[in-house]
Amino acid sequence: MPVREPVVAGTFYQAGAAACRRDCQALFAEAMAGLDAAEGPGRHLPERIVGGIVPHAGWIYSGEPAARTLEAIARGRTPATFVIFGAMHLARGREGLLFGSGGWRTPLGDVDVDEPLAATLAAATDLIVASAAAHLEERSIEVQVPLIRHRFPAAKIVPILVPPSGVAHEIGAAVGKAIRSAGADAVVLGSTDLTHYGPRFPFTPRGLGPAALRWAKEVNDAGVIRLVETLAAERVVAETEKNSNACGGGAVAATLAAAAAMGATRGVVLEHVTSYEVMLKRFGERSDDAVGYLSAVLG
Repeated sequence: MPVREPVVAGTFYQAGAAACRRDCQALFAEAMAGLDAAEGPGRHLPERIVGGIVPHAGWIYSGEPAARTLEAIARGRTPATFVIFGAMHLARGREGLLFGSGGWRTPLGDVDVDEPLAATLAAATDLIVASAAAHLEERSIEVQVPLIRHRFPAAKIVPILVPPSGVAHEIGAAVGKAIRSAGADAVVLGSTDLTHYGPRFPFTPRGLGPAALRWAKEVNDAGVIRLVETLAAERVVAETEKNSNACGGGAVAATLAAAAAMGATRGVVLEHVTSYEVMLKRFGERSDDAVGYLSAVLG
């Protein structure tokens, strides 16, 4: 049975079990407080959540938005399986790449792949192919798995990397239809960060400074967010290729299409923050660089 070993434990999140658990507890406490705020997004959650969007940077920056999506899901259901569409930073191609058997190791224990559901999804479309090797060095799904393990300890996963190709929404639609036809107790998650702005990346169409970072968040990120809210899966990849406002355009497109096929009619933004804002709040540090992070649910 193949076990996928973590590659960013100790850098993106804590590698030790006790420290990882403490961080999870703190992140979910923050997430619950955000959802419970008087005017917080928890007041407007869909009746039945079938999907969500989560970011995948280091937990110190994006862990709370990711936890917020999972906490919102937990308020309405305890799914048996999370089908996770990941951004492709390393692999290439047009098909979705499936890790279809075995498990994923985390500091909190191994998380099993839902092998019967993985087989069902692979059989549903020729746009998904098995490739466990493609997942071995990719972080976009890995950083979600310990959070899932903490909040949903019995849940299984089906990891699928999705390229920003023109068929990404078709991959998602096929997955969503297969989940619905099988009557699977599953939720789909899409892993992406938003605009990577600043000289580090490099992407500086509005120059440097606070005004440029505001544009990246309030204007550039907003192009993707509008599509998430309206489940406009077919438009996501073109939007992200044109405006460089998400590293996981394929994952987002697949997630929106899958959720729509599972009965979702809208997306609800739970949080939208940038690494610049997190650094300023936590450490009092400023930067010319910023990455956008979105927490959203679909239902």
